[in-house]
Amino acid sequence: MHAPGPPAREPTRRLFFALWPEAQQRGALAHATRKGVRSCGGRPVPVQSLHVTLAFLGSVPEGRVPELDRIARRVADAFRADAQPLLLTFDHLVHWARPQILCALGTEEPRDTDAASAPALAATLKNETAAAGFSPDLKPFRAHVTVARKVAHAPAALALQPVLWRFGTFALIESRTDPAGPIYSVIESYLLVKAEKAR
Repeated sequence: MHAPGPPAREPTRRLFFALWPEAQQRGALAHATRKGVRSCGGRPVPVQSLHVTLAFLGSVPEGRVPELDRIARRVADAFRADAQPLLLTFDHLVHWARPQILCALGTEEPRDTDAASAPALAATLKNETAAAGFSPDLKPFRAHVTVARKVAHAPAALALQPVLWRFGTFALIESRTDPAGPIYSVIESYLLVKAEKAR
């Protein structure tokens, strides 16, 4: 009789929460950043992959994905009843040397000081998932979109024609590794703006 082998490891999925833009918004940013991406010598990120990461979770066991869905629904439902869409303006590029990436940096449109914000949403998602035993990346949130990878040097010009991205939702995203780079797929989206929920 053979001794039983070790139990099979549960499959995992590489997950993160993100602000996931519409195709038109992605196209506008790709157009604004094209010269900088060309001149930096890096590999452009495919237009359909452009996004703003809110909370990176890493490898999550398949069986725990429903927990993340429940957390996300709770966070979305707790958003202020009169919340307005999140507005991010991208107006310059930055080269981060260690990860070798070129990013478009975003600034949030100034509104009421108590208005719901992207940094607050990111912090809440990180706090809630950490409290539930997940391992989110706890680095402070900084709104950015990676537009090129394997970048050896900064482009000559860093200023951009401003591009506005508007979000009434956030999403749970799966990342799969492909030789050409990461491939992202939306698992679920969550409405933040109550007016949109009522439509």
